[in-house]
Amino acid sequence: MGLSTYTELQATIADFLARSSDPDILAKIPTFIDMAEKRMGRELDTRSQIKRVIASTTAGAEFIELPTDLRKIQTIKLNSNPTRVLEYTTPFDYYNIISSTSSGTPRYYTVIGTSVGLRPIPDSIMEVEMIYSDDIDALSSSVASNTILSRHGDAYLYGSLAAAYVYLMDDARAAQFDQVFTRTISEIKRDTDDAKFGGSLVMRSEYAV
Repeated sequence: MGLSTYTELQATIADFLARSSDPDILAKIPTFIDMAEKRMGRELDTRSQIKRVIASTTAGAEFIELPTDLRKIQTIKLNSNPTRVLEYTTPFDYYNIISSTSSGTPRYYTVIGTSVGLRPIPDSIMEVEMIYSDDIDALSSSVASNTILSRHGDAYLYGSLAAAYVYLMDDARAAQFDQVFTRTISEIKRDTDDAKFGGSLVMRSEYAV
């Protein structure tokens, strides 16, 4: 059995469960995979999940819309000369400490619902670049693979099996595969950090939704 495609993953899960001839379980396997994906999406920040988007401010307008697929902001910066990385502040500090009447070049940002607030309020058109992470590209009949499956197929397998055994009410095996899945997620995180920072961790401020 292989783990390089969605079809192979489903077949391998059925083989591990010894339920390859059970139509009811076979029909549930895509749900088990989806549950594993949702958990990985919440926990992982691999390079394949990192995106960038460019937006423009409007003079006198305080808010710009967030990307619809955003899960966590990593950096927001003004592509000015010189470039300015904006500092995240909580909504409380944003509204209670930072002046709402000043305008100019933004220094701070906060997130309110689906929008980013900028203060001082922009006084001209400025290019804003967001670096953010989104969820994992979901596997389906039309999406045969993604970077997570091609590089970390074992995470997909163990996460799906943990979900499957919860459904089957086999607590012992659910716990066993959940433990292996958790360890695999930790290994992926360590691998991702090494790739980002060359082996040494750097503290950074992020905003998660």
